[in-house]
Amino acid sequence: MSKTKNNKQPAWAPATLSEFEGVRFLHLDSIWVQGAMRIRKPQQLELEYIQRMMVWMLWRETAEVREGHAVQLGLGAAAITRFCHKVLRMKTTAVEINPTVISACRAWFHLPEDDGRLTVVNADAARWVQEPEHVQSAQVLNIDLYDHDAASPVLDDEDFYRHCHGLLADGGLMTVNLFGRDASFARSATRIARVFGSDQVWSLAPTKEGNTILVAARGVQVPEREELELRAANIESQFGLPARKWLRLVRPLPLNLINQLQA
Repeated sequence: MSKTKNNKQPAWAPATLSEFEGVRFLHLDSIWVQGAMRIRKPQQLELEYIQRMMVWMLWRETAEVREGHAVQLGLGAAAITRFCHKVLRMKTTAVEINPTVISACRAWFHLPEDDGRLTVVNADAARWVQEPEHVQSAQVLNIDLYDHDAASPVLDDEDFYRHCHGLLADGGLMTVNLFGRDASFARSATRIARVFGSDQVWSLAPTKEGNTILVAARGVQVPEREELELRAANIESQFGLPARKWLRLVRPLPLNLINQLQA
């Protein structure tokens, strides 16, 4: 997704789709899957790593899990956006730089038009998170930013994560998908921990495809295990997500990275 000469409009990778066994997949002119939707169940989170992006629900009190403003940086096939808007019924904002992805999601992936609770913004996420009006405006931030090659996160430096931290209200939660042949969990986790604090960063074990979901919080007190188990059971019963499995997979920041931060 590079810009052309003479300040012309960027040459965006075109959104394409494929279908297999009742599932529709979004691509950006490559074999890499950018998102998926089960055609007969569009509100269901089809991909395992997308389900795990919702692990932030474990860190929120059951009575508050639907409350607040949820922001997605990177629209993909709009799975998280649909879930937050249609299932959780939260105020939802999605920021996507590629206009062909937004058009594809509206045409093929059941993304509704903007309404009182939904806003889809065609913008550069790096610039959007810096805008003063967005400071402390979100309770939830989901980040899944990849180009058509899916080699590594498009935005992955401390300055970006500092603005993400600023976007979150007190008690807010961020999840990040770390994936790609050039991605580095240790590098990304260290950058995030420098901004959020090592005691406010956790991760899930990788999926079989290699996606590692990292969670970072702004001033969250982790409850006792018994409370987390109750929350997980509630998430499973209300939303059909495998939250008890997530609880088994969550781990704190590795000690070697904590030691590196303190060195």
